[in-house]
Amino acid sequence: MAEELRGRERVLRAADALGLDVTIVDRPAAASLPEAAAALGISPAAIVKSLVVRRRAGDYLFALVPGDEQISWPKLRAAAGANKLVLPPADEAFEATGYTRGTITPLGSTAAWPVFAAPGIRGRRVSMGAGEHGASLFVNGDELLAALDAEVLDITEPLP
Repeated sequence: MAEELRGRERVLRAADALGLDVTIVDRPAAASLPEAAAALGISPAAIVKSLVVRRRAGDYLFALVPGDEQISWPKLRAAAGANKLVLPPADEAFEATGYTRGTITPLGSTAAWPVFAAPGIRGRRVSMGAGEHGASLFVNGDELLAALDAEVLDITEPLP
């Protein structure tokens, strides 16, 4: 439990340092992204999936993807200038960010990895991981992208 509280506190501290106006909302556990969206009263597209991606050993990036899309691996490889990208196992993702899967966010990550984001995050208030399970962070997408110095590029494709 203490670890989860530290995660939320890290997120809030990082948001404050970046001048981001964020709100964290507690929500019931959800079995899927659509279920989480329904619990929050938003569309799946308004939930941003924060994925940590390995370029090579010890080198990662964050991919921010709207909930109604998925990573296009060829597009992300081209954007990141990498021949191979992989989603690391859960323990490696934790080591790279300090967050467990389902709670990952660039805000307060133990390392400031580069951020690549899909254009669909612009122009809307979005929700994303808040550093602990059962919590969602809300933030202005444009302000988030600017604060993270994100490279906004077409890195996604529709879900099947």
